Amino acid sequence: MPKRSVSTDKAAPAGGPYSQAIVAGDTVYLAGAVPALPDGTRVTGSFADQAHAAFRNLAAVAEAAGASLDQAVRVGVYLRDFDNFAAMNEVYGEYFGGEHPPVRTTIPVDLRGMEIEVDAILYLG
Repeated sequence: MPKRSVSTDKAAPAGGPYSQAIVAGDTVYLAGAVPALPDGTRVTGSFADQAHAAFRNLAAVAEAAGASLDQAVRVGVYLRDFDNFAAMNEVYGEYFGGEHPPVRTTIPVDLRGMEIEVDAILYLG
């Protein structure tokens, strides 16, 4: 099964030697998306502002891979402060849902000053 890496300048750049996404067969693996602008500037402000920025970055990389977040089968959400769980759920619902919402794991982690990071696996079939 061939694989290809995906990158786009419509999302925050990768923060190291990794791809924004990898397409392998009929699966797209989206790397962690953070609340930053395409030029790498961190988004500040409310938790909701940061969450929207992270999800917009994830969607932009999905689009560059020829897919959309509607094709997500798994989403990982990483929160600096688990007290933001309800606010995250509200924003999350704007990007995922429908008849078959993806499975999700939400984990509290140290994000070096950022409030949220998200990643996903998409199925193209």
